[in-house]
Amino acid sequence: MNFIETKLKGCFILEPKIIQDERGYFMESFNEKRFQEGIGQEIHFVQDNQSFSSKGVLRGLHYQTGEHAQAKLVRVLSGEVLDVAVDIRPDSETFGQHVAILLSGENQKQFFVPRGFAHGFLVLSETATFFYKCDNFYNKESEGGIIFNDPALNIEWHFKGDELIISEKDQILPTLENAKKAW
Repeated sequence: MNFIETKLKGCFILEPKIIQDERGYFMESFNEKRFQEGIGQEIHFVQDNQSFSSKGVLRGLHYQTGEHAQAKLVRVLSGEVLDVAVDIRPDSETFGQHVAILLSGENQKQFFVPRGFAHGFLVLSETATFFYKCDNFYNKESEGGIIFNDPALNIEWHFKGDELIISEKDQILPTLENAKKAW
């Protein structure tokens, strides 16, 4: 597994070693020891989540606050998504900046999003199955979110607004400036 740190300290792209032959392929998708060595911190995942979505579905930008903050290791089992992490750590040099990467069932890349980041994704293929591990349990009272089209974030989603399918809840999220503080 190759670990590539992004411009946002603590966010990593993970590129697996894929062994292919005439039968198909094999890869190790997670190994706790290698993962912790690769990101330089001790993370223990406690919950796995999976979603299935259609083209144009945008989920996010979400985070958990305080003691319920979550780090996530995300990947796409089938299809293709644009995955986005936004640094919302108030003392960070990259506060308000984001990283967007393409995750797909074909490239098998994973993305580690540490605590203190908002996260979201947009489905680019006809459908996508999205899978992620969390290092903390979900807590409804600790939910936070930022509107996907906040001009201060300037995220290029590669879809027109009227092509997006967004939940009512996500359509009324605040801007980063007005969002619930992560800490």
